[in-house]
Amino acid sequence: MNDVMGIVYTSKDNLNLRELTTNRAVAALPVAGRYRIIDFTLSNLVNSGVRNVGVIVQKNYHSLMDHLGSGKEWDLHTRNNGLFIQPPFLTRENAGEYTGIIEALRANFDYLRRSRQQYVIVTNSNYVCNTSFEPMIEQHVKSKADITMMYIKVRPEHLEFSRSSDGNHCYLKVGEDKTIEDIEVNPNAANYPNLNMDCFIIKRTLLIHLVDQAIARGAKDLEGEVLRPYINSGALKIMGYEFDGYYRRIETIKGFFKFNMDLLRHDVRKELFGTHPVYTKTRDDAPALYRSGAEVKNSLVADGCVIEGSVENCVLFRGVHVGRGAKLKDCIIMQDSYIEEDVEMEDVILDKAVTVRAHGRLIGQRQYPIVIGKNVTL
Repeated sequence: MNDVMGIVYTSKDNLNLRELTTNRAVAALPVAGRYRIIDFTLSNLVNSGVRNVGVIVQKNYHSLMDHLGSGKEWDLHTRNNGLFIQPPFLTRENAGEYTGIIEALRANFDYLRRSRQQYVIVTNSNYVCNTSFEPMIEQHVKSKADITMMYIKVRPEHLEFSRSSDGNHCYLKVGEDKTIEDIEVNPNAANYPNLNMDCFIIKRTLLIHLVDQAIARGAKDLEGEVLRPYINSGALKIMGYEFDGYYRRIETIKGFFKFNMDLLRHDVRKELFGTHPVYTKTRDDAPALYRSGAEVKNSLVADGCVIEGSVENCVLFRGVHVGRGAKLKDCIIMQDSYIEEDVEMEDVILDKAVTVRAHGRLIGQRQYPIVIGKNVTL
């Protein structure tokens, strides 16, 4: 789809993710043993034929930029289009954070005007799903809609983040003809069962116009202050497109932990990785080594790992070492962490390059896992 570009908005730090986002953007959060959250968003765009992608970043974006590089892994290093990382303009008053997506888009008008594609897919990067946007694009063009918003029917696994996080959660009233008739923003009890996925398609020129008008009127909330008046007045034709696959929004430690544990299920792995490819930055490592005495059950073990102890229901990232006699259960251990001998851990999340000394013991709870930050020695 050569006439569509993509804009990925990376939201600012989420305090509900605690130590995991102290030094990195939410989009750069490692998941599934070898990926980052943004890998799924970029892969969805690339698998839909989008070849011009702008990533709007905010502060703590160095880890994200290191991961994205030139965009080669996503085949976004072409001469005419490609991957464009848009860092914030830092001043004494602006510490590198936007108040919302409207301000972020306004700050990148030059990129929008310079692009030549007719349509724009604007999406957040704090969720995980695997899809192609081509059906949504086709519906958008065929229906002659001004805006098409992607949504999902709310299921029980989607409800925990709306109660415990401070993100922007919108619920849509969708008519029989897929026309959006109303929007609720952050309700205590939603009246509509359709959760906005923070992803929509719009004409590039219309997006510039709407953002310019919003800034002129002091509006900051896209759904509540910009789109709702157009929905109520009928001045714009705003449609919905339903997504019915696996979807997980990463906004809390509980959500992050549950998503990684979901990957131990074959049906979830098949849905996330069995339809469209998910691309990521490669790292050349030897295959995982299981030494004498190692015992591994129902776990994801990335390349470069050395296992000498017991691992059950765990996700181990690249280069993790589990010492002899160590017992790990329901844990997420990120890249290059070192677990020495006779360590016992349960319901624990270790960030990158954490060392747990011999005979240590960390026991958390499934509802509130223990989180250890990057480069810590215990």
